[in-house]
Amino acid sequence: MIPPSNTVLLLLLSVAAAQIIPGSYSGCGPLPLPLLVGLVAADAMVSLLIVVVVFMCAIPRDRPTQEDGKVYINMPGRG
Repeated sequence: MIPPSNTVLLLLLSVAAAQIIPGSYSGCGPLPLPLLVGLVAADAMVSLLIVVVVFMCAIPRDRPTQEDGKVYINMPGRG
């Protein structure tokens, strides 16, 4: 059974799909090759930047070691 809110969405989607003329496009022509190459290169650079930032944030940093002289009450073998 489809929930009522999804039924309204499906009805609106079918009405919108009926308004589209088959074979028509939104006016977007083919992209020139230099523009397409530039978009792919920019996408690759942004993806590489995201990977580098995530990697830099994920590597462990030099942190001071915990003191082993503490007494851990609920941890067997640590005190």
